[in-house]
Amino acid sequence: MTPDELTEFARRYARAWCSGDPEKVGAFYAEGALISVNDGPPTAIVDVARGFLRDFPDMAVTLDKLEARGDWTAFHWTFTGTNTGPGGTGKGVRISGYELWKIDYDGLIAESEGHFDAADYERQLKGMS
Repeated sequence: MTPDELTEFARRYARAWCSGDPEKVGAFYAEGALISVNDGPPTAIVDVARGFLRDFPDMAVTLDKLEARGDWTAFHWTFTGTNTGPGGTGKGVRISGYELWKIDYDGLIAESEGHFDAADYERQLKGMS
């Protein structure tokens, strides 16, 4: 992908997260591709998206920047939402993080590693500053 194509891909990916449809997020991944979040076990992206979209029905993801890292691309993002899903705390969350992507020859994400400050996320969910 050219840099412009990759930027447009990342913009569309962020919009997919805002759509409320985990399948739209999954469409950016190659068949069988998984994501590992904060060094956790590899998981299907649709399952990860489904959980966040359930817990944060008003969630929004914005593209902050893209960064080349050898064969990988870092997709830096900011996530905002209110935890009003089942059993939610009603608290707003705003966190930033990034995903490291390895893009395959078909222009889809073949591998992804997500990273964000989990302690800050938990503090915000509980309404602590």
